Order: sequence, then structure tokens, then C-alpha cells
Amino acid sequence: MKDIIEILNEVNPGVDYEHEEELVTNGILTSFDIVTLISMLNMKFDIDISVTDLVPENFESAKAIKKLVDKLK
Repeated sequence: MKDIIEILNEVNPGVDYEHEEELVTNGILTSFDIVTLISMLNMKFDIDISVTDLVPENFESAKAIKKLVDKLK
């Protein structure tokens, strides 16, 4: 989880990613942020986030992102 929060802070600093549960709904992560995030996650964890994974539920929180990453490892 620490690695994911570090990446999120690189993409969009100043957010309490440990507690925020509506990153997409509240507009904290923009579509550009998500594209950047996907690229960084793919490189860091050697995964391939596909178009079918691009649903808001997978990016609403650090926990949701971790769940996605774990699924794709």
C-alpha cells in the first residue's frame, strides 16, 4: 500500500490517500491523472492495466487501486 500511496502523491500531492474513498467521484483524480497513474503502476508493479480495468471503482481509493494491482500481479 505504501508504494501505491507514494505514486498517488507523485501524481497529485496533498491528498490524504489513506482515508479518501472517492478520488474519482470527487474529482481529485482527473482523467489525465489516471492515465499517468496507470503508466506508473504498470512500470512499478510490472502489470498491464487494460481498458476493461478502466472503471471508476478501481480508482476511487488507494485500497481499490491496491486490490486491482494485486489482482493483476
